[in-house]
Amino acid sequence: MKEKEKKPELKELAERLVTFAKTEGADEVEITVVDGYEFSVDVRLGEIESLVEADSRSLGLKVIKDKKTAYASSSDLSFETLQKLVKSAIERANLANYDEYSGLPSLSQSQIDILSLKLYDPQMAELSTDKKIALAIETEKIGLSDKRITNSHGASFETREVKAVLANSNGFLQEYEQTYCGLSLGLQAGETDSKVEDGWFSAKRYFHQLESPQEVAKKAVERTVRQLNPRKIKSQNVPVILEPMMTSWLLGFLFACVSGVSIYQKTSFLADKLGQRIGNDKVTVFDDGLIPGLLGTRPFDSEGVPSQRTLVVDKGILRNYLCNTYAARKLKLQSTGNADGAGVGPNNFYLVPGETSPEKIISSLDKGLILIRTIGHGLNPVNGDISTGAFGLWVEKGKIVYPVSEITVSGNLGNILNNIEIVGNDLDFRVPVAGPTVLVQELTVAGE
Repeated sequence: MKEKEKKPELKELAERLVTFAKTEGADEVEITVVDGYEFSVDVRLGEIESLVEADSRSLGLKVIKDKKTAYASSSDLSFETLQKLVKSAIERANLANYDEYSGLPSLSQSQIDILSLKLYDPQMAELSTDKKIALAIETEKIGLSDKRITNSHGASFETREVKAVLANSNGFLQEYEQTYCGLSLGLQAGETDSKVEDGWFSAKRYFHQLESPQEVAKKAVERTVRQLNPRKIKSQNVPVILEPMMTSWLLGFLFACVSGVSIYQKTSFLADKLGQRIGNDKVTVFDDGLIPGLLGTRPFDSEGVPSQRTLVVDKGILRNYLCNTYAARKLKLQSTGNADGAGVGPNNFYLVPGETSPEKIISSLDKGLILIRTIGHGLNPVNGDISTGAFGLWVEKGKIVYPVSEITVSGNLGNILNNIEIVGNDLDFRVPVAGPTVLVQELTVAGE
């Protein structure tokens, strides 16, 4: 962490507050303290548009009294202020609705070796402000040096250094530090009536693993100019290749449908489907919070439940929903260590890769679409339907022949999972919800 003024020991503060809340009448208490330093710079056309460099501290608390729950938060960590916050929360809990499923998780006996998860890069604190700004400026400069690029949406560089402390009245008290850095660039190509845009980014926990300005800019240029001079196509049902970022988009939809919250609320088409086939045998999906160094890795979730590796879909069979403690109790299951605030979130949620290169997948296609970007929403977890505006590349006889725009891609998640023909070998954990290139047997592409 950056050198800062002397601060109270956060673990001690959290522990004291748990004890105080119990003496004030709370049945159960959970205290979260986050102490962080963040930096971000946005540059456009060589000029700094925004610059943020700030320390931040916050404390969140949950109190439960007679199965009634109240929440509160504060950025003032003086103990006197926090005592008032606790008293107020307990008073509000008395006015809340009774909920038989409320309550903290039991204290787990398993211990995660936090250092082995490789979450913290000490080099991050040594990066100067000038160096960080220069990275963004250089990335944009390289991108704009390509004559086909006509404008920039800007380049950004950001870092975060965070210490998180969690304490509760069941005896849990742990802390860990983590870092993050990200470099991104957005570009535009084409003339007034035929502009196209795209970009690229790199995000890592360790600075030395971050892609260079040259790599980010080159990829941003490639992704932008490949869309120049798009054509319209007739509406038709064709095979569709999803690039990795599009597979990630699809998996994000799958995650929403296997979230314990959507299951107990009956807002997912996968409710009551445990043990049933929801995809073909090429579909195996894990949620794993223990893979060292990845962005979705953490030793425990926001309730203190240890992270784990959960098999979600096993060769097409739905094996587990992903739950926090509340959802697990509602569903008569066990928490999977996916608590995220008051809800459920992914750790590293990914589709297991296959053995085929993306180049070979493309060359195997006689006619079809490579999906490269979507716009709008159009995802319905209640029935699994998908309908979204999109951009793509048209393939004929194994070759990319031209870009396409003004299309809508539609289908159903259940059908897609059952009709995945090839899973690529290019899994890249660029984001916590990740997947490789995949070929789907058929989707509806609506054009002219």
